[in-house]
Amino acid sequence: MFTPHVPNGLARAAVRFKPASFVGTFVALLLAAAIVSACGILLETGLRASVPAERYAKAPVVVAADQRVHTTVGSGKGAHDDATPVPDTARLPESLVGKAASAPGAAAAIGDVSYSVRQDGTPLTAHGWGSTVLTGTRPLTGEAPGTGEVVVPTGTGARVGEKITLDTPAGVREFRVAGTTATEATVWFADRQAVQLSGHPGRVDAIAVLAARGTSTDALADQVRKSVGHTAGAKVHTGDGRGAVEDAGLAGAQEVLEGLGGSFGGVATMVAVFTAAGTVALSVGQRSREFALLRAIGATPRQLRRTIATESLLVAPLAGVLGCLPGIALAHWWFGQLQDKGAIPEAVALRVSWLPLTVAAATTMLTALSAGYFAARRPSKTKPGLALAESAVERPAFGWIRTPLGIAALVGGVAFAGVAASSSGEDSANAALGVVMFFMLAVGLLGPLIARICAAVIGLPLRAAGASGSLAAANSRTNSRRLASAITPIVLAMAFSSTLVFMHTSENRVIAHQQRDAVTADHIVSAPGGLASDATERAAATPGVTAAVGLLRGSVLVPTGSGGDRRLQTTSVQGITGSGGDLAKVLDLDVRTGSLTGLRPGTVAIDTSLAGSAKRGTGDRLTLRLPDGTEASPKIVAVYGRGLGTSLVTLPATDLKTHVTSPYASDLLVRATPAAAQKLAALGTVTDRSGYAAAQDQNRELNAWANTVMAAVLGGFAAVAAVNTLVMTVLDRRRELTMLRLVGSTRRQVMGMIRWEALLVTVAGAALGTAIALATLVPMMKGLTGESPYIPPVLYGSFVAATIGLGLAAVTVPARGALRRTAARP
Repeated sequence: MFTPHVPNGLARAAVRFKPASFVGTFVALLLAAAIVSACGILLETGLRASVPAERYAKAPVVVAADQRVHTTVGSGKGAHDDATPVPDTARLPESLVGKAASAPGAAAAIGDVSYSVRQDGTPLTAHGWGSTVLTGTRPLTGEAPGTGEVVVPTGTGARVGEKITLDTPAGVREFRVAGTTATEATVWFADRQAVQLSGHPGRVDAIAVLAARGTSTDALADQVRKSVGHTAGAKVHTGDGRGAVEDAGLAGAQEVLEGLGGSFGGVATMVAVFTAAGTVALSVGQRSREFALLRAIGATPRQLRRTIATESLLVAPLAGVLGCLPGIALAHWWFGQLQDKGAIPEAVALRVSWLPLTVAAATTMLTALSAGYFAARRPSKTKPGLALAESAVERPAFGWIRTPLGIAALVGGVAFAGVAASSSGEDSANAALGVVMFFMLAVGLLGPLIARICAAVIGLPLRAAGASGSLAAANSRTNSRRLASAITPIVLAMAFSSTLVFMHTSENRVIAHQQRDAVTADHIVSAPGGLASDATERAAATPGVTAAVGLLRGSVLVPTGSGGDRRLQTTSVQGITGSGGDLAKVLDLDVRTGSLTGLRPGTVAIDTSLAGSAKRGTGDRLTLRLPDGTEASPKIVAVYGRGLGTSLVTLPATDLKTHVTSPYASDLLVRATPAAAQKLAALGTVTDRSGYAAAQDQNRELNAWANTVMAAVLGGFAAVAAVNTLVMTVLDRRRELTMLRLVGSTRRQVMGMIRWEALLVTVAGAALGTAIALATLVPMMKGLTGESPYIPPVLYGSFVAATIGLGLAAVTVPARGALRRTAARP
C-alpha cells in the first residue's frame, strides 16, 4: 500500500524523468503569467500615475477645478460614481483668488492662466505677469506690463516702447512693449488683462498659493480648503498632485491605462487562464492510463489528487516567476508606445512593483491547481478494476455539467446578438462584446461535441484523400476531446483577432466614404497650429469666394445608454464659424431630419448614430458637457448621416470657443474660383477636396492602434497556445504512430494522416472563429456605423493562411521527430 509521502515522490519522479510531459503545461502557464503581469503593471501605473510639479514647484498649495465630470451609474445598491475626464480643461472663477489669498497662513495667491497667442502667425504662450513669482522670470529691459502692455521675449525683435499686434483668443489687439525677457516663445500681460484676453473672462486655470513664513504645507492646505469651500468643484492639491494640474493629459492617461489594464486585462486574464487551464487538463488527461495503472495497483483517490497537486506546485511557481519577465518587457514596450503616441505624458513613469507580479504568479498557481483538481476527479474516483478499461477508450463527448453550461452560454450569446441587432450606437457595441464572450465560453464548454460535429462534417471530404485522409477522419471522430483541446485556442485566436482588427477596418472604410462624400468645398485652407482668428471673415471678403466656413474641432461629453446605465461618451465636435446655410454649401452632411439653416447659438446638429445612442431627435434638447465640463442643453435642429467622416456633433463656434484652450479654427472650407484660391494662400496651406482629409479624432486613432495591439497580444498568445497544444497532442501519440508503422503504414502515410488532421483542426478553428467574429461584428457595426462590417480579403486570407501554416508546422516537426525514433519496417 502507498505511504502518505509516495505521491510527492511520484510527482517529483514524473517531472524529473518525463519532463516532456510537462513542457506544454509550463509554456502555457508562463504565457498566462506574462499576460496577467503586463496588464497588472499597466493597471497599477494608471491607478498610481503622477507627475512632479515644475511650474508650481514654488507653490506648496495649488487650487484647481475638478477635471472629471461625475455621474451616477446604476440604481439602488448597485449605483456608483462614474468619473469621466473633461476633454479640455475645467477652470475656476477668478473670485476664488481673493478667497485663497485671505486664508490664514497664505502669503499670496496667484490666479494663473496659460493660452496661445500669435504674432504674424508665430505661436506664443501667454501668462499673467504675477505668475513670474513661480518661474523666477525677470525683465531684461523695461518693466512689468500694465493694461494695454506686454512683455515679450527678446527673440521677437521688438523693443521697449514699440507697438506690436497680437492675435489673441479675444481677437486681434495692439499692445505697447513694456519690457523684454530671456524666456522663449512666452509673452506676459498684466494679470487682469491676461484673464480677459484668455477667451475665458472671469475664469482662471489654477490658483497657486504661497505660504507665509512658518506655515506648513498641510496647515495651509487645510486653511485654503476652508476658504474656497466646494465652489465650482475646487480641489486643493499638494505634492505630486500639483503636477496633475500642470499636465491636463494625466487624467486621460490614467483612463487609458486603467482601461487597458482593467477592462482589457480582465478579458486577457480570463482568456489566458482559460487556455492555461485547458492545457493543464490536457496534460492530466493524456496520462489517464498512468493514473489508471496506479489505481489498479492500490493507489487511493486522495493519493492521486495529491500527486497531481504536487506536480502543479513543482511546475506552476517557476512558470509564474519566469513569466513575469516577458510580462515586464511587454508592459515597458506597451507603455513606451503609448507615450510616443502622446496618450501618456513623458513625465509619467511606469511602476513595476511586487503586487502585480505576485498576483500573476498566484494566478498561474491557482489555475494549475484548480485545473489539475477538476481533471483528476474522474480518474481518482474510478474503481480500480475499471480504471484501465476506461483509460483505453474515449470518454463520451456529453458531460452532465459542462454540456448544460455550454448550452446556456450558447443561448446567452444568441440573446446578446439579438439585443445588439435591435440596439444602436454604444448600446449595440456593448451588447456585441457579450456575444463574443458567451460564444467563446460555449466553445470551451461544448468543445468535444463541437469537435465531433466538425470531424463528421470535414471528415467526409477527407475520406476521398486516400488512406491518410481516412485515418485522419477516423482518428478525429474517435478522439473528440483531443481534437477539442486543439481547436479551442485556434478559435480564440481567430475570433478575438478578427473582431478587433476588422472593427477598425470597417470604421475606417465608413469614415473614408463619408469624408469623400461630405466635403463639397472647392478648397480647404489649413494651418498646423490653427488659423488666424479673423481668417473666416478675410476669406469671405475675398473676391470670387461664395462661401467660407471655419471649423474648430474638439470633443464634448454626451450621455448615452439607457436606464441606470447611462454614461458620458467622449464625442467629436466641430464648431462652425459662418452660417448654417454656408455650411451646407461646403459640407454635405446628409441631413436626415431638420435643416442646417437653423443652426445658430443655442442649437446643435448631431449624427444619426449619436441620436440613437442618446435617444434624442430633431426638436429635442441634448444635454451635453462642453470641453471644459460646462453643462449645456442646446436644441437639436438637424440629424445627419455623415458624422463619422466629419464630426458627430456640430455647434456654432461661438458656443464652443469660450470652453476650449485654443479657440483657433484648424480648417477653412471655401467655395471659390481658382483665381480666388491663390489669394487664400496668405491664410494658410490651400488644398483641394481630393487632397484633403479631415483631422481624425485622436481618441479614434488611439483606439484603432490599441485594438491592433490587443489583437496581436491576444491573438499571439492564443496562437502560441494552439501550437503548444498541437505539439503536446502529437508527442503524446508516439505509441500510436509506432503502432501504425508496425502494422504496415508507410512513413508517408503516417505523415499524411498527421497533416490532414492538422488541416481539419485549423480549418474547423478558423471557421468557428470567423463565425463568432461575424456574429459580433455584424450587430456592432450596424449600431456604430449603420453598415455591414468590411473584411479585407487579403488581410483575412493572411489570418487563415497563418493559422493553417502554424498548425501544419506545429504537428509536422514533432511528428517527424517521433517517427525517427520508431523501429520502422523496410
